[in-house]
Amino acid sequence: MQIRVKRAVLELVEGDITGLDTDAIVNAANERLAHGGGVAGAIARKGGPTIQRESDDWVRNHGRVLTGSAAITSGGKLRARYVIHAVGPVYGAPRAAEQLAAAVQSALRLADEHQLKSIALPAISAGIFGYPLAEAAQVTLDAAISYLQGETGLERVVFCLYGRQAFQVFAEALEARKQVDQ
Repeated sequence: MQIRVKRAVLELVEGDITGLDTDAIVNAANERLAHGGGVAGAIARKGGPTIQRESDDWVRNHGRVLTGSAAITSGGKLRARYVIHAVGPVYGAPRAAEQLAAAVQSALRLADEHQLKSIALPAISAGIFGYPLAEAAQVTLDAAISYLQGETGLERVVFCLYGRQAFQVFAEALEARKQVDQ
């Protein structure tokens, strides 16, 4: 499923984000960039130790990555050249929706700053951070569409959802968004 937003394509796919052929993939990160489980663990396993080493260096040089912001490392052994580590909120935190939108837009902005054309994002905060999938879908899709309506060099933004249920929830949110925009 896909839509066009100005000159970019926003699409939904079901699958494993670590295998996508985009310039960057987004890691649903924590503030310490410790890649233990979930999407972060899968990225670290498939991408190799370089990603954790570069993440540790980033934190050592810049401090923790604040909720709502992002950092970038190489993609290690992944097909993607870069991993953008976006830190979403724990559900129920003050201003959680605002912070989730900021995390998505921070990732997209970093892609633009590195002159990337394509990026893939997971359902940020919808795993161990407990964000309900339907709410996460609405907030993240709205944030991405809003970003793409501005000035950007991005040509392709993919939301890569793990599992049929996640894909279906995002597809329903995108369909509802299309109805509102018409």
